[in-house]
Amino acid sequence: MPHSRTIIVIPARMQSTRLPQKMLLAKTGKPLIQHTYEAAVKATKPERVVIATDHQDIVDAVTAFGGQAVMTDPALPSGTDRVAEVARQFPEFDIVANVQGDEPEIEPESIDAAIESLEQDSTAVMSTLATPIRDENVLCDPGCVKVVFNKAGDAMYFSRSPIPFARDGFAEKLKISPPLFHLHVGLYCYRRDFLGQINSLPVSSYEETEKLEQLRVLENGFRIKTAVIPESIPGIDTADDYEAFVKRSLN
Repeated sequence: MPHSRTIIVIPARMQSTRLPQKMLLAKTGKPLIQHTYEAAVKATKPERVVIATDHQDIVDAVTAFGGQAVMTDPALPSGTDRVAEVARQFPEFDIVANVQGDEPEIEPESIDAAIESLEQDSTAVMSTLATPIRDENVLCDPGCVKVVFNKAGDAMYFSRSPIPFARDGFAEKLKISPPLFHLHVGLYCYRRDFLGQINSLPVSSYEETEKLEQLRVLENGFRIKTAVIPESIPGIDTADDYEAFVKRSLN
């Protein structure tokens, strides 16, 4: 299989509903986006890391710590669109990894695992991550997306509901090994040609029902590889999330 070249694009939007201007919060001595960038550059497979943003203040902050930022159209509806716009400027890369800007504690090994799973299957168009679920509260929380995949690592379905459903109860099933339940971790790698096609695919009825964009890919007959990592990656969505991250960082 020919060698694939990978770029990481980190979408970093200024406005956030639950935590305004979170990318620039800097109680640790560094803006949040710098923590994510520094984690991403430690991954061994990507050759380049670029931040895609909609605001000059983030460009200035990234430039100040020595990173590269690209301004994107503020009207773009999603982070995926922002990543695609930047990827078009770097046609030399075959795989584009989308690492969320609000995941400062992402493990570089996790990024590499997602990239490697796509490299090893030339017929898949995307890859993502999953981690075992051992907590029934997580399993039953609709805010926590679950994924099931086959023996080849191909995602079969993503859902906000517990999947598979344990008819006889979840307690014992949560303990078995290998794990039966997996939490979806929202890091994606795309083949660059497919990244530009996603928005032209017909909207999926499952996507509309679950409010999960990745179901559009599956319902239209494409394959998503799933790499399993040991633990989930805590993202920063709220002020409490950020304060907990600051405490972990300063200990």
